[in-house]
Amino acid sequence: MTVDDTGSGTGGPTSGEPGRTAGSTADTSAARTDRAEAHARLEERDRVDAQDGPTGAQDPADEQDDSGQDPLALRLEQLILGAERRYTPFQAARSAGVSMELASRFWRAMGFADIGQAKALTEADVLALRRLAGLVEAGLLSEAMAVQVARSTGQTTARLAEWQIDSFLEGLTEPPEPGMTRTEVTYPLIELLLPELEEFLVYVWRRQLAAATGRVVQAADDEEMVDRRLAVGFADLVGFTRLTRRMEEEELGELVEAFETTAADLVAAHGGRLIKTLGDEVLYAADDAGVAAEIALRLIETMANDNTMPELRVGIAFGTVTTRMGDVFGTTVNLASRLTSIAPKDAVLVDGAFAEELTRTGDAPASEADAAEAAAAAEKEGEDPPAYRFALQPMWQRAVRGLGVVEPWLLSRRS
Repeated sequence: MTVDDTGSGTGGPTSGEPGRTAGSTADTSAARTDRAEAHARLEERDRVDAQDGPTGAQDPADEQDDSGQDPLALRLEQLILGAERRYTPFQAARSAGVSMELASRFWRAMGFADIGQAKALTEADVLALRRLAGLVEAGLLSEAMAVQVARSTGQTTARLAEWQIDSFLEGLTEPPEPGMTRTEVTYPLIELLLPELEEFLVYVWRRQLAAATGRVVQAADDEEMVDRRLAVGFADLVGFTRLTRRMEEEELGELVEAFETTAADLVAAHGGRLIKTLGDEVLYAADDAGVAAEIALRLIETMANDNTMPELRVGIAFGTVTTRMGDVFGTTVNLASRLTSIAPKDAVLVDGAFAEELTRTGDAPASEADAAEAAAAAEKEGEDPPAYRFALQPMWQRAVRGLGVVEPWLLSRRS
């Protein structure tokens, strides 16, 4: 990609064209020659990439047409993308000023299949490639980081799009009158919804980005920005495998959706972060052990009051966690998962580090003896006794596969 004199990575105006700022430096003859040579090298590299690259690219003249494509599907695609198909992958990469190899890496990271040299790409696709490559060229992102941005965005939005089509548009596109087809309803509906959903998506993303940025800048040091001390909790429906054999698919889908929705709402309402859902299991995290404990007990209490839900069990661990692409990894996460698998029904098991953190912050006493002693001392001084929110009961030590011997604690509310 050629960066113009104003710093833009979009291939802006050249010398003598409208838009050139007053202070721009004129290109020298040598600079023009260098740029021409660089452009020639880029063209030759892309030609080779197109012939031998990972997408199986051929000469752009060997383009495939769109015959055989559903006309309505093409109309809907053009409506959603805001542009018609104009480019093959080779042409898009060349227009964006990137090699076929890099373009292929970006497209695959975003979750799109190789399409050979079909003419299926639009101006928006060229602009997306140009922007990603521009971030790399400007030194704002490394190439590996740019691929990660493409992958994280692609994976997140792919799931969002599937959910919206399956759970949202499917219901709304039921023909309202006899004789109407879903096809006749879908196009005008998407035409009305698209700008509103787009604006809402950007709003939520900015809100989430602001919250995530705030958490990062409050980290104690640079190392903590990546490897942080968090409370990690797993909540798991008991006997889910047996349920899958007894329930109809639609019933099972409704149960999973109700569980995930309830869990997501509770986690968000009490200050945690939902990391991911796995059907019968949710993974959440919190900066504060007291917040994680409150979420766990609320989940147990809420599910216990719903006769349509099976029992729930929760495991929580506290410690250093590595965060990558919105997910969490490390021994702390593994321990939380193991604690969940051995937790009794409708109960919360936590590890020793989590119990210590609750004690340190004053959310729970180290033992009931300590609580009684603290209450007696407060009464003697004429003060209010400590207001503990949670109780911790040590359980038998257990060998946990891959993690050695651990001593879990049973978490409950103080009466």
